[in-house]
Amino acid sequence: MDSMVFFKGMGLGASLIMAIGSQNAHVLRMGLLRQHVGATVLVCIVCDVLLIGAGVAGMGVLIQHSPLLLELARWGGAAFLFWYGLRAWRAVLGNDSLAVATGQVQLSLRQALLTVLAMTLLNPHVYLDTVVLLGSIGGQQPAGSRLWFALGASCASLLWFLSLGYGARLLAPLFARPLSWRVLDGVVGTVMWSLASALALAGS
Repeated sequence: MDSMVFFKGMGLGASLIMAIGSQNAHVLRMGLLRQHVGATVLVCIVCDVLLIGAGVAGMGVLIQHSPLLLELARWGGAAFLFWYGLRAWRAVLGNDSLAVATGQVQLSLRQALLTVLAMTLLNPHVYLDTVVLLGSIGGQQPAGSRLWFALGASCASLLWFLSLGYGARLLAPLFARPLSWRVLDGVVGTVMWSLASALALAGS
């Protein structure tokens, strides 16, 4: 096991997944209502695992045979990470907070699955994060380590969505306050800029 690459994938995956977004808000809401939590969490995890695997496998093959693609991926990834970190720091300085709706409308399993699938697969940032960004960085790892990178990122998804869905009752009062989200976004922004710097300096 390449533990360093595994935890690198886990750290980057966690930084991307934990950002405020419609998918996380929906998982949190379903956890609060205790409606179809397992199915909702499972869909999020399976989608992430499939997209991460496809990204790492596909980009890895392309980058391996093209030094130009390697450079494009390196600088493109660094630019995207910098932008993502900037967005997180803007949230720290802004007034954003997570509004949790706790209405008592009972969703059917079909409605719950269609809703989480739409929030997951119709969000362009899902593809940027998993296929493009994680795929490009994972593809730069040694051939024998790419699987561990993908597993690390997938484990981050597993742990986050299980914690968010089943720990929603404990997390909701805390993360309904803007200060809590600012702290979280500050951590995400710091990690993103650190990774962006590492990518930019990798070829020097």
